[in-house]
Amino acid sequence: MSQGPGKSPSPGKSKDKEASAAAFVKQQPGTFGIVVRDRQTGAVWKAGNTTATTWTASTIKLAIAADLLERHRQGSITLDATDRANLDKALINSDNDAATALWSRYDGPGMLGRFQQRFGMKTLSVVAGYDTFWRNLRCSAEDLQALMGYVLDKLDPADRAYLVKTLRNVAGNQRWGVWAAGSGLTPGNKDGWAQKPVSGRTVWVTHTVGFAGAGERYVVAAMYEQGASGTLGKGAHAVSDAVAMYFGAPVPAKITTP
Repeated sequence: MSQGPGKSPSPGKSKDKEASAAAFVKQQPGTFGIVVRDRQTGAVWKAGNTTATTWTASTIKLAIAADLLERHRQGSITLDATDRANLDKALINSDNDAATALWSRYDGPGMLGRFQQRFGMKTLSVVAGYDTFWRNLRCSAEDLQALMGYVLDKLDPADRAYLVKTLRNVAGNQRWGVWAAGSGLTPGNKDGWAQKPVSGRTVWVTHTVGFAGAGERYVVAAMYEQGASGTLGKGAHAVSDAVAMYFGAPVPAKITTP
């Protein structure tokens, strides 16, 4: 797969990278799944468990943003300056209060059907026993790949351009995950990280969804639910190193974590 504009590795080298990345994912404790889709060729590479669902953490803010931008363009809602500022905060800084303000103002629970049906997030659901709120949702790496693909392939060009630009300019607390593909591939991402209850234990989830390559060629989504001994740092570095291995970037990945 491409290492940058105009550069393609030999098939052997590409397969070596894929094999190394897959072996790395398999070695990590917990549940880890990663999907990379080439938008030019349609080729899809997967490693780990890409259909397992877990808490979305802040990755779902990308779905909220896409839904609101689409509804605004259709004329069903009107986003004002405060809303636009909250979109920036939610995506760039992963600001929770900004996401909550948008969710509350624009019928957050009503968004779920569109996330599932329009964006292709087929296994998205509310975590059992919790209220329907953006912080209480679960999905899979496959769902996040579908979401990012929708943004890049089907969203209005102006709204797509806004999201691509914004995800390329995230704050330092999100410069990991897909970011580890390397500056030469001009990546952009929305990361999610949180401590959440899973099977009676509190564990870290560290997820990333975004794109890399000229023309946003590659869609990348990874979800990692760690075991009891996991940490924010371990998880962020693990998803980053998997991405870096796949794209042939330096490992350990040169990243900034929250």
